[in-house]
This record gives sequence, C-alpha cells and structure tokens, in this order.
Amino acid sequence: MAGERERGGQRRDREERDSEFVDKLVHINRVAKVVKGGKRFGFAALVVIGDQKGRVGFGHGKAREVPEAIRKATESAKRNLTRVALRDGRTLHHDIAGRHGAGRVYLRAAPAGTGIIAGGPMRAVFETLGIADVVAKSIGSSNPYNMVRATFNALKHQDSPRSVAARRNIKVSTLQSRRVGGDAEAVAE
Repeated sequence: MAGERERGGQRRDREERDSEFVDKLVHINRVAKVVKGGKRFGFAALVVIGDQKGRVGFGHGKAREVPEAIRKATESAKRNLTRVALRDGRTLHHDIAGRHGAGRVYLRAAPAGTGIIAGGPMRAVFETLGIADVVAKSIGSSNPYNMVRATFNALKHQDSPRSVAARRNIKVSTLQSRRVGGDAEAVAE
C-alpha cells in the first residue's frame, strides 16, 4: 500500500514537471512501405519543447500511429533539453549563424516590440524558448529537420556576458562598460 502511494506521488511530481513545458509539433511525415497486401503507413514527428524561460529541446519519433509518434518525439525532446542565455529574458545577446547540413540560419537580436520574425520551424523553437524579439533568416535547405538543427547549432554558440567574463577572468561590469564605451580606452592608451 505504501509503495503504491509513493509511485502515485512520483507520477504526480512528473506530471507537474511536465506541465511547465510547452510543446509544439513542427512536422509530421507519412511514409509508406509497400508489402504484398498493399501499403503500410508509418509516421514520423518532429516536436520542439521548452519552458519559455531559456530551456528548449527537440525530438524525433516514429510509429505506426500519429499520436504515438508525437509521444515518442516529446519524450525524446525532454531528454535533449538545452539552456540558452537570453538578454532581458526576451532576445539574444548577439547575432549568430548556425548550420546543419545544407541548412543555414542567421539569428539577429532585436529591440523590444519587434516580435518573432522567423519561418515555421524556427518560430516554433523561439516560441518554446521564450524569445519575444528576434529576426531570423533561413538560407539553403527548407527541410524542417535541418532548419531546427541549424537553429539549435546557432543557439549552442550563443554567449552571455557572464560566460565571456568568466572565461576572460574579468568582471561583467568591466566587460559591459567596454562595450558601451566603445574603443575609448584603446584611444586613450
């Protein structure tokens, strides 16, 4: 009896943790296998999941039924979550390019009020990530899988001022004063 109560509690905790995530179905692909009696259909789903606070992941699932493929893709996305540093919780820290295969994407930080200017698969990533202002352009492959992977490649190379300061062993305030001040110190020397 006590074991059942514990399992129920664990299940409830997992449901609460899962409810903090927002998931978006990006693409469903139907494939057919021709067999002696006709065709057997299978489905592949691409899902992006995030907490809208800087954590995001994507997953791919295949099954004979659409709901099962979506469930598998969602589980896969939860296992592959990545944290992305956001400026003011609404945009990127700097412009960045990413690529995967023939898919190339350019992501640009944008001022407040710009909104998400991006194509389908990239838009799903930004909405689940919690970015409110970004301008993005996809060049090359329009395959949703490559576009999502290229977007994640770009986000992986995103640096926050805190991480740059830690890498260079200086204070964040020093780093940002240099950015705002421009090359004033370099000219003075």
